[in-house]
Amino acid sequence: MDDAREVGPGSDGWALALRWSTGGDPAARSLWFAQAEAADPRPARDPLDGDTTADVVVVGAGLTGLWTAYYLLEADPALDVLVVERDVAGTGASGRSGGWYGAGPASAAARVAAAHGPEAARTARAALRDAVVEVGGVAAAEQVDCDLAVGGLLTVARTPAQLARLAADAAAARAWGDEVEDLGAGDVAGLARVPGALGGTLAPDVGRLQPVALVRGLVDVLTAHGARVAEGTRALRLSPGAVVTDQGTVRAPLVVRATGGGAPAGGRQAVATAPLPEDVWAALGLRRGVVLADGSHRPVRALRTADDRFALSLRSARRPTAPSGQDPTAVLRLHRALADLLPPGTPAPITHAWGVALAGGPLPALGFDADAGLAWADGTGDDGIAAGNLAGRTLAELLTGGDGALTRLPWVVRDAAGGGSHGGVGRRAAARVAAAVREGAAALADREERVTGRPSRLTGLTGEG
Repeated sequence: MDDAREVGPGSDGWALALRWSTGGDPAARSLWFAQAEAADPRPARDPLDGDTTADVVVVGAGLTGLWTAYYLLEADPALDVLVVERDVAGTGASGRSGGWYGAGPASAAARVAAAHGPEAARTARAALRDAVVEVGGVAAAEQVDCDLAVGGLLTVARTPAQLARLAADAAAARAWGDEVEDLGAGDVAGLARVPGALGGTLAPDVGRLQPVALVRGLVDVLTAHGARVAEGTRALRLSPGAVVTDQGTVRAPLVVRATGGGAPAGGRQAVATAPLPEDVWAALGLRRGVVLADGSHRPVRALRTADDRFALSLRSARRPTAPSGQDPTAVLRLHRALADLLPPGTPAPITHAWGVALAGGPLPALGFDADAGLAWADGTGDDGIAAGNLAGRTLAELLTGGDGALTRLPWVVRDAAGGGSHGGVGRRAAARVAAAVREGAAALADREERVTGRPSRLTGLTGEG
């Protein structure tokens, strides 16, 4: 414990990262937790019982941590892997998403290209698209029933300005290897009946799933393969060779922090309705597995759940501060979006509303200090389900000494100095400022387009929602 180097998010990094896992208020349960408990009520797993040892200890039982443990055991089934979680698996961002997952915004590739070159950007996009396929492949192979269906992201334009901007965005995405289709009004109607739709785009690498069912399924797979998962165990300090928790100390040559890392830059708000009758879904025409988004700069995304609810979500620069973890302003916008989509007079009571604080930017950020035996993942952005899988595979390869293509992706840091520079206090503060700027720019850009009828000049500042 004397050599307590801090690797990853800067001088205060590991302590601050452990205070902030990405879940906001864990008492505000999502629809996904409510569904999982109704289908399979299960007690929390036992906490750590005093001091112990392991080959690898993973701190954080969100999807990044669970995927890391999964691929470690796939690489070497004899490894003694221990996952410790302060609450229950999936309590953070992993179990409180909007229910959709994909390869993330193609616009992030331009940032990668600016820093690492266009070929690195295309490789990174391909890796994220592959991760969407990998999630489905593992769920099928391991018989994890998580309501997974991939039907694509349908983004709908309702103004000429939106239509022109979406066409430009699709062309830019295709330059990075994404197979985004331009759609006319008739094509859109074949996937969803949206009032006033002029056209849109369809990105195939997006689908829906039940994230808590995926988390629970992975926990079951891990324990069946000999891993240990200790819930209700708060990590207090990470150092080379050891993790001190409130239930005992774990000695391990390899330590992974997969808590999301650092104070969040913003959040996502989600709501879900009661199950809607079939005639309402027939009127909507929304195909299962298709994720619907409006064409604004800060889009609302909507999907049909396996039990016929309408679930809608929205990205916000605001961190959830209410005791419920909700952002009232975002909830109001989601109510309006729901009313706009449903046939007039349709009763659709909101039964669940939840918020989640999101750490990190639109891309994974991870690293490994081989000398210290310390690895870390600082958030996987807003499309964290697929990116979490990619991060887990990458960390497992780094930890087992691999040197494949994943370990050379542009967001991978291989030393302590690189990890420290990546996520310092200044960088986190800058991320929060940037998120606020993006939200303000998005609102102004939408207003400009309504007034001028042309794509906004502020589009490059808005990011993606």
